[in-house]
Amino acid sequence: MTLATPENGMSPLRRAAEAAEEATGLRAEIIRGVLMMSPALRGKHAGIINELYDQLRPALPEHLRPFQVASLPLPYDRDDYATPDLLVCDAGFGDSDDWLADPGDVELVLEVVSKGNSTKDTRDMVSWYADAGVPAYLLVDPRHGTWTLHTVPREGAYQGTLHGRYGEDVDLSALGVKIATAGFARYT
Repeated sequence: MTLATPENGMSPLRRAAEAAEEATGLRAEIIRGVLMMSPALRGKHAGIINELYDQLRPALPEHLRPFQVASLPLPYDRDDYATPDLLVCDAGFGDSDDWLADPGDVELVLEVVSKGNSTKDTRDMVSWYADAGVPAYLLVDPRHGTWTLHTVPREGAYQGTLHGRYGEDVDLSALGVKIATAGFARYT
């Protein structure tokens, strides 16, 4: 990652986020104007993300691809950005030098609830992703062995919400994919 310079037009907060990420190795995000830092993923958290990726990659239509460690901005505020655990967007993103995916090209974001920062994923990010216009937000919660699928974003809120437990497949019919959850790890 290149350190931002004042002449590139980034806000001071955005420059601070990039500098903090480079200096610490932590993942930086700016959510509703607040700089948030996340530690490296723990084994079970990372394992679920890998399992999701492994299921999605071969099942998605050719024009879509899952990406880890990719970010997307709010459409109306490019300094406000989130880095979900996994996002599904236009495959062409993988050929670009951009680190921000176009929110209009993102079909799905996935977050695995962190052991120590669950409020961010379960409350704050639901409205953030809806504001960004992401058609579907899948939240996997290893604390309880559950998942929640939010769909149909409108005016900062998802209109559809479906809850399930590990062992029940997540039907992503808009993408033509079903995700098996029986093998997902739970936190101890």
